[in-house]
Amino acid sequence: MLAFHPHLFVRVEQLDGPRAPVPKPLDSGFSTDRLYRVVAVYNPSETSDAYFVLANDRDELWFICQRHLRFGALVDTTAHHLPYVDAQAAD
Repeated sequence: MLAFHPHLFVRVEQLDGPRAPVPKPLDSGFSTDRLYRVVAVYNPSETSDAYFVLANDRDELWFICQRHLRFGALVDTTAHHLPYVDAQAAD
């Protein structure tokens, strides 16, 4: 079982190259200037990767590989998207 903090927000830092996991978030409605609330986490048994369920800028739900994501913030809010302020990640 995977557990995650209910106030966890992540930011997108897309990996590129021939071995980058798909879907690629910047091609799937996500942007680098926002933080995204983690809705759920899934870890298929055939891979060591975890997939985070996130709502993109069009409010579509996507499974995004953790290798494309970085910690954004812990924020107690009902919002699913927050503006990304670079200093937030250092807190």
